[in-house]
Amino acid sequence: MSIRELPGAPAGRPSASVRSEILPRALDRWNREVRSALTEDQEDRSISVYDVIGYDYWSGEGVTAKRVAGALRSLGAGPVTVNINSPGGDMFEGLAIYNLLREHKGEVTVKVVGLAASAASIIAMAGDTVQIARAAFFMVHNGWVIAAGNRNDFREIADWLEPFDAAMADIYVARSGMADKEARRLMDAESWIGGSDAIERGLADELLPSDQVGKGEAKASAAAVRRIEAALRTSGMPKSEAVRLISEFKASLGDPGGRDAGDPIEPERRMPPAQGKASAPVSYTHLRAHET
Repeated sequence: MSIRELPGAPAGRPSASVRSEILPRALDRWNREVRSALTEDQEDRSISVYDVIGYDYWSGEGVTAKRVAGALRSLGAGPVTVNINSPGGDMFEGLAIYNLLREHKGEVTVKVVGLAASAASIIAMAGDTVQIARAAFFMVHNGWVIAAGNRNDFREIADWLEPFDAAMADIYVARSGMADKEARRLMDAESWIGGSDAIERGLADELLPSDQVGKGEAKASAAAVRRIEAALRTSGMPKSEAVRLISEFKASLGDPGGRDAGDPIEPERRMPPAQGKASAPVSYTHLRAHET
């Protein structure tokens, strides 16, 4: 049959004008990826991170850098709020999401509403302002892999993990102002850090507004005190002098008996290593390595 003999399309029939496009609201319900929440008046500019970080092999879902990038593009430039309740997951996806949020053209507010563990704690560090619920937690630890091999293989893998742990510690240090050895100590101990303690350590700036009780304008927050100390020490001032000036400042604000909040490695504020992990939810930062 030649092309000329093919039957023509019935353009004259009424059914030819019927359209079969999927309505946008139906497509939105079908698409289960991470999406931004944007109202018509653009007052609600938020992204929710309520899943594992990276692709989840078990459920086929997860929070990936690709999906977060799409959510940020849909929001456009401007302030954005990132709500986090995640057990963590793939370290490299977490680092990519962290960098995407840091590069976003607008103020980023992170709200830890439940758990920011492992790779999710790295994402939380991207906030210009980090808020945490009083009953919420950060969990920080070293990179974790499943490996197989002989003793030489395991020594090589341990060395291979070093730069990744160093990169995570560097982010915690840059955000909180704590000493590098303190960040590494917390990671070595797989530390669970509650809301108030996270603020004390500089990992968060303040409690969620619903948890802020009796907050006075004249009383400096622990996070602000730590940033002041870090700035003083960066300028060359000895640590003892910086702590003394901060203590005098706190006394002038009506807290004469306050602790030396400027000391980022004060022993009595350190979290003791976990004695048992059976009762805690398991959460790991996954580094995908090639087995040797």
